[in-house]
Amino acid sequence: MQISIKHGRLIDPANGIDQVMELHIRDGKIAAIGKIPKGFKPDLSLDAKGQLVLPGLVDLSARLGEPGREETATIASETRAATRGGITSVICPPDTAPIIDSTAVVELIHQRAMTQGHGRVYCLGALTHALKGESLARMHALKQEGCIGLSNGLAPISNSAVLRRALDYASSCDMTVHLFCEDQSLSDNGIVHEGIMSVRLGLPGIPGTAESIAISRALQLIEETACRVHFCRVSSAQSLPMIAEAKSRGLPVTADVGISHLYLTEVDVADFDSNCYLIPPLRGHTDRDALRQGLADGIIDAICSDHQPQNKDAKLVPFSLSEPGASTLDVLLPLGLQLASEGAAQLPTIVRSLTANPAAIAGLETGNLGVGQAADLSIVDPDAGWTVTVDSISSSGKNCPFLGWELHGRVTYTLVAGQLIHGQAET
Repeated sequence: MQISIKHGRLIDPANGIDQVMELHIRDGKIAAIGKIPKGFKPDLSLDAKGQLVLPGLVDLSARLGEPGREETATIASETRAATRGGITSVICPPDTAPIIDSTAVVELIHQRAMTQGHGRVYCLGALTHALKGESLARMHALKQEGCIGLSNGLAPISNSAVLRRALDYASSCDMTVHLFCEDQSLSDNGIVHEGIMSVRLGLPGIPGTAESIAISRALQLIEETACRVHFCRVSSAQSLPMIAEAKSRGLPVTADVGISHLYLTEVDVADFDSNCYLIPPLRGHTDRDALRQGLADGIIDAICSDHQPQNKDAKLVPFSLSEPGASTLDVLLPLGLQLASEGAAQLPTIVRSLTANPAAIAGLETGNLGVGQAADLSIVDPDAGWTVTVDSISSSGKNCPFLGWELHGRVTYTLVAGQLIHGQAET
């Protein structure tokens, strides 16, 4: 199908585009931007007047339920929710059940994504066997099977010698390590940020230094091994100067932040709202503001949903006994747009952090609207208001910490490889 998108404001930071232009699609790829190509006769024209035309969002961390937690969510349900939110590519962490430390699990996820999914699904392979931090996983085999990077999920590697060998091996395989940093001796089974709120609620706390000390150790090992490392879910203000300094010295490091940490703080846990139980924990106002500034300054490269759907029972228990994680696929884009409207960062910077930057980190060719690239994109009405409710969330996971919020920004259409996945249009 040949498709023309007219009258929309194209924002493609990767190619320096931010203006009202036409976009034309042929054979699943971007055929032209601006003037209609010679001989091009669209089968479908989409009117995007007053709307944004964006590259499909690339989400660096979204748990999809499968394999192992199909009673909570499935690849079909979560990729459907993703595309309804303008996300065309999702990256699955390795902490599935079974863990992604064998080629068989990678093949299973890819097959289910191909037959049941609504967008593109990529896998991170395990950095260590069973994520135990003891012996290295078969990294080269995982790469051959299609893993786009390596991670130990939320299980930090305490043994520095093991981490050094893992980074060295990953570097030899030319693979990026997505590293969640936490010093377990400091986190010590904590569940909220260590501060006034943890004392008031009587809950064990996790200090910001648990993250920053682990990042400091990792940076020294990165310098020694030359491994590409992406710091996942940075949450502490103390971490940002170290990442900035490492970048200034040319170390191959990038960083992301979960969308929840750009809005919520430890105060949101005050009424024991288990939907605000996240790992890493929601921290103080100073940390949140520093993360926003780090995004504007380019220290933080990407925003991810950090989507982790949970069933109702997992959250309807005492806070300390509940399962961590938030359902955020549906709110990632509108909350990103709100950051721009609040002046936290320029809109092209926000779009870049949701598209081109995460695509580059993952080694994908998506995240841009360049001619010849796959036509993965969304058309968004930035003024469409809606209320976040259990019924308005498309994900099977209803554990969203933003329930009751009034947001603006609704995806009208989503295309993956030129196919209309979300939205209805007349030819």
